[in-house]
Amino acid sequence: MGRRVVPLTLDLLDRLTPQESPCRSCLCWALDAVRRERLGPDLRSRVEAKDAWVSELLREWGSCGRAVVLEAEPVGVVLYAPPAYLPGAAAVPTAPASPDAVLVADIWVRPDLRGHGLGRLLVQATARDLVSRGGVRAIEAFGRRGPGAPGCTAPVDFWLRTGFRTHRAHPVVPRLRMDLRSTATWMDEVEAALERLVGVVRPSPAPEAAVPVVRRDDGDR
Repeated sequence: MGRRVVPLTLDLLDRLTPQESPCRSCLCWALDAVRRERLGPDLRSRVEAKDAWVSELLREWGSCGRAVVLEAEPVGVVLYAPPAYLPGAAAVPTAPASPDAVLVADIWVRPDLRGHGLGRLLVQATARDLVSRGGVRAIEAFGRRGPGAPGCTAPVDFWLRTGFRTHRAHPVVPRLRMDLRSTATWMDEVEAALERLVGVVRPSPAPEAAVPVVRRDDGDR
């Protein structure tokens, strides 16, 4: 597949419909319960509120997501933000998120493409973005375990398979964490190993040809 991982923009988000991706209209984390109740079930209002939230994040905090694009169409997205931008998360039993972490708000992959590693790509891209920006020590996410868990997140097993560990246990909504310090060290080690490998396989430059010395005969004048 000719897939690419790119920064998430409002234009890419617009290509998803609420029917295709529940994350398109999910405000579970972006708004508190009172504001969600005021919006009601109207999908258009919820999509507009989601767009306004993403726009604020992009304006105030910067890059806040990644998308997997296949043939110019987004087929997977992840959204993340500091806990202060996610007031809805305060109602989760394992809240609050750690103050040194960025919290994953939404993650979604098109159902027919699940099982092909796209979710892992999104997690890796999130880690790379946050490591390169600096100042963030960890990524945290609420996992889903059985009925009753909030929407727009992934099962606990997915987070465990992609480098997270349980940070606060709960039978339904545990909070998981990935330490970016160890991730940054691992990335540095991989890059250093690749540099060494390139040095081994890079052909040595050909020696310069010796310039012949022309001796003048005493008879040459």
